[in-house]
Amino acid sequence: MNEELRSIPERILGLARAALTQANQHAVFMDPGSEHWPLMSVLNTAHAGELFLKAIIATEHPLLIFKDIVTLDDKNADELDIQRLLARGRTHDFEKLPQVLWATTGLRIPNPECYERLRQARNAIQHFCPPDVCDLSALSLEFIYTILDPLIACRFGIYAIEHHEDHNLSYDYVVSCLLRRELRFSIPNDFAVTEIDLNEEIGEASTDYRSWFRGALTSIGKVDLLET
Repeated sequence: MNEELRSIPERILGLARAALTQANQHAVFMDPGSEHWPLMSVLNTAHAGELFLKAIIATEHPLLIFKDIVTLDDKNADELDIQRLLARGRTHDFEKLPQVLWATTGLRIPNPECYERLRQARNAIQHFCPPDVCDLSALSLEFIYTILDPLIACRFGIYAIEHHEDHNLSYDYVVSCLLRRELRFSIPNDFAVTEIDLNEEIGEASTDYRSWFRGALTSIGKVDLLET
């Protein structure tokens, strides 16, 4: 195999992280004049989802993300390279990626029902008009943190909360949004917040969610963040 093809997973990951950064930003933050961000969050979330799933699949073999690899051979080239893939390759559609992921890795995506809801919303926004979904930001965050986050934390050591566009702050407000929505998320070992009070953020959360969050912090030796 052409050595250049071995770089495909990393190249996909670079784009996936950029899409996730925008997805988080558009789903969490809102300023005057940015009322369109929830719509953009759906597009960016779907883009991030497609790329991360392809990156996972490509770690098994770079060519598994393509629909029909036999069509890549025009009988003239000595070997398959990146440029030929870009020119002739057709990757699997977003709709089919959960099945491809399972067939190639044995992994089932978490929350397939959410995957389908976001897929439909993305198609409506991309090709027609906004769907009748009350809270598109909530849909994007549900997809990111119930589907993508556990997969990429396990496979790549990537934490979704660390991806946002406000470079003047840490992920405090991303975490605040997730806590208030009672969404579970992967927590890095160096987890720290300075702009929010975690006890206040989970003050109205369910007992089950508060128990999960305390347990998650305890597992990384950070439970003291709830006791300050």
